[in-house]
Amino acid sequence: MSTGIVILIAVIAFLLGGIGGFFLARKYMQDYLQKNPPINEEMLRTMMMSMGQKPSEKKIRQMLQQMKNQN
Repeated sequence: MSTGIVILIAVIAFLLGGIGGFFLARKYMQDYLQKNPPINEEMLRTMMMSMGQKPSEKKIRQMLQQMKNQN
């Protein structure tokens, strides 16, 4: 085999691997976010009510902002 063909095959394999990896990672993240959705206002309100606290809008916004700042 000539060196040019080997290099061409290596480049094609690298590109196919990169594209395949991208789509596999994308599918994994979509499934993960579907099973474990990020916390939203309604979930936070329900959690606070289950702990016996009466959530005010100001308190919920503060907690969401704190969680956003941590990430």
